[in-house]
Amino acid sequence: MAPRQARAYGTLDSQVESNIHRLKRDAQATIACENNLKFMRALPDESMNLIVTSPPYNIGKEYEKRTSQEKYVEDQAACIAEAVRLLSPTGSICWQVGNHVDSGEIFPLDIILYPLFKHHGLQLRNRIVWTFGHGLHCQKRFSGRHETILWFTKSDDYTFNLDPIRIPSKYPNKKHFKGPNKGELSSNPLGKNPSDVWDIPNVKSNHVEKTDHPCQFPIGLVERLVLALTNEGESVLDPYLGVGSSAIAALKHNRNAYGCDLDQGYIDIAWDRIHQLRAGTLRTRPMNKPVYDPDAK
Repeated sequence: MAPRQARAYGTLDSQVESNIHRLKRDAQATIACENNLKFMRALPDESMNLIVTSPPYNIGKEYEKRTSQEKYVEDQAACIAEAVRLLSPTGSICWQVGNHVDSGEIFPLDIILYPLFKHHGLQLRNRIVWTFGHGLHCQKRFSGRHETILWFTKSDDYTFNLDPIRIPSKYPNKKHFKGPNKGELSSNPLGKNPSDVWDIPNVKSNHVEKTDHPCQFPIGLVERLVLALTNEGESVLDPYLGVGSSAIAALKHNRNAYGCDLDQGYIDIAWDRIHQLRAGTLRTRPMNKPVYDPDAK
């Protein structure tokens, strides 16, 4: 597979025609085309506040080599072990996965990988269901329209900021009808907890964030995790970075972004997107934009 090429405007290399070049660095971003174990092993212990990623599902996509399930789990175990080493005591790991499919039978990867996290003593805080409206239409089973995010922490002392990720209440003007608070608003004026089921469109051909990657993260999905599970100035790592959606989500909210991918073309696109973010030209779907707004005209 030939590497994809992406270029960005800037001034780092004046010799490039029309002052166009690949963006190579950013004060808050450390990303590289590198094996994830090599990249992670160079980072200090407990230096990451959030590790969020979506690893390959071992189904033969263009960015992965299909292997046996045993080898796949072995590779995931090695990456997860490094993630645990890098995780701060108050940090979180979010592993977003779907299904491995073999001869029409599905193997839920969250179930398969859960023991690897428990082996390290991590505690599962939520199994978040990410649901979306588009995907392949199956003929011999119900079409898959959800994946899951396993959110783990190292201890009971972990960062969780609810207010930045609240969503509008269904009945924002509802009031107490009796008792000492009668007549007062009964819901939080900032909105409600988004729950553990998130309806966020996946990135298909007509999505404003679409790049050459066939299975990229929607930025809004990662933004919700970044805002809830980290504070400004902290560090976010994605060991399967792809085209940099996790890095964008971190940088948008003044976090430090770390990540790697084996495909130079994807890394080029990630740098291009970071440059567009800094220039104010990157198109993204707002984090809490409703999937369907009946009042929209």
